[in-house]
Amino acid sequence: MTFTFRIDRRSGVPSYVQIVQQVQQGLRLGLLVEGDRLPTARAVVEATALNPNTVLKAYRELESQGLVQTRRRHGTFVTGSLGATSAESPWRAELAEVAGRAHDAGLERDDLAALFGDVLDDLYPPPSRPSRPSRSSHPSSPSPPAPASSLPPASPSTSPKEPESDGVPHSS
Repeated sequence: MTFTFRIDRRSGVPSYVQIVQQVQQGLRLGLLVEGDRLPTARAVVEATALNPNTVLKAYRELESQGLVQTRRRHGTFVTGSLGATSAESPWRAELAEVAGRAHDAGLERDDLAALFGDVLDDLYPPPSRPSRPSRSSHPSSPSPPAPASSLPPASPSTSPKEPESDGVPHSS
């Protein structure tokens, strides 16, 4: 399998950081494993139109993290690993279902990413900054919306054989 990079020039995230993050994500999802060869810097430059120094900076950063090793004239190879989640994880399917419902409800990708990032920040605060207070503990903030499973049905069920609708589209 050939690992390819996608660079979003509008994201505000430096290109070399995007490369580092994509390799880290590939390692966490099991898409990259020890011994895999990363694309050559030249191949990345040709595919993404990045400056060669940008790609080399990303590869040096990955080396400093102990995740890859560059062997002259042979390439850059994965030497480390991260996490234990696979792309086949049941968590992925559950997250895909939630993302699908958000998409169907009209949320844009960036909106969902912001919400998910906010939830992650609440659950996994960075060690360098103090933990944010929980939204439910702040006296002036409104309580969060009820989970979709506790919302009343959008409309009465038309057939006694069908389960009661919870007002949220589900995929079967």
